[in-house]
Amino acid sequence: QVQLVESGGGLVQAGDSLRLSCAASGRSFSLYTMGWFRQAPGKERDFVASISWSTGTTRYADSVKGRFTISRDNAKNTVYLQMNSLKPEDTAVYYCAARRSFNYDSWGQGTQVTISS
Repeated sequence: QVQLVESGGGLVQAGDSLRLSCAASGRSFSLYTMGWFRQAPGKERDFVASISWSTGTTRYADSVKGRFTISRDNAKNTVYLQMNSLKPEDTAVYYCAARRSFNYDSWGQGTQVTISS
């Protein structure tokens, strides 16, 4: 079982930056892919970014490419999401998730990110 705890959300203005953290615990993560997802009110949960824990290979949703950066710190078992040039449409609850196979099956509790215009 993997435990994931997000932090770093908050209320900022458009154009500002935030860094989200996801602390992972429970087992070795070398075979895992870690992801960030977000869910805005009344909308489905959407993929934001992912990173392979072993290779560092990253993927991004088109809506965040060039603005968001996902990274990991192996020593701290922590994944980060650096969010720059934030827009009001980035407002959502952001979730950290982990998978070893095709589906993400471990999720954090979420952290609220609110961008004011």
